[in-house]
Amino acid sequence: MAGEGFEQFVRVRYTELLHTAYLLTGSVVSAEDLVQTCLLKVMPRFERIAEPMPYLRRAMVNQRTSWWRSVRRELLSAEPPEPDGPGPAYEFAERSALMAELARLPQRMRAVLVLRYWEDLSEADTAEILGCSVGTVKSQASRGLTRLRAVLEPSGESQRSAQ
Repeated sequence: MAGEGFEQFVRVRYTELLHTAYLLTGSVVSAEDLVQTCLLKVMPRFERIAEPMPYLRRAMVNQRTSWWRSVRRELLSAEPPEPDGPGPAYEFAERSALMAELARLPQRMRAVLVLRYWEDLSEADTAEILGCSVGTVKSQASRGLTRLRAVLEPSGESQRSAQ
């Protein structure tokens, strides 16, 4: 894709990058900022990058971590409305609950879950992007999924309410 030029790459891959950034940040505005920041950093040397998607994923994870360190705290959003039952409002509430819980995970754990399950990357590819071992990816994914299940499953709701 590097031969097609930067503009063509952005036209084709922007939405995909934006989805990944949204999962990393939990905010549409922050996701747009993250993608734009990383694209601006990559643009001058784009033609020399053999595989731009893995490179940009890594850049987004690193940039998000850098922003998180500078703020040193996560901004919490209001709780989603109670679901009425199946339908768009219910699906929105479910997705909002998932995003809220994803935002509470440590940065590395969140990055592993986003890259493994949203981007559908292999454990080896995820480990390469994050600069860690495959074992770290496996353990972070397992712990992250366990934490999400504990809070998001119906039995997890009652446990969380009791705390």
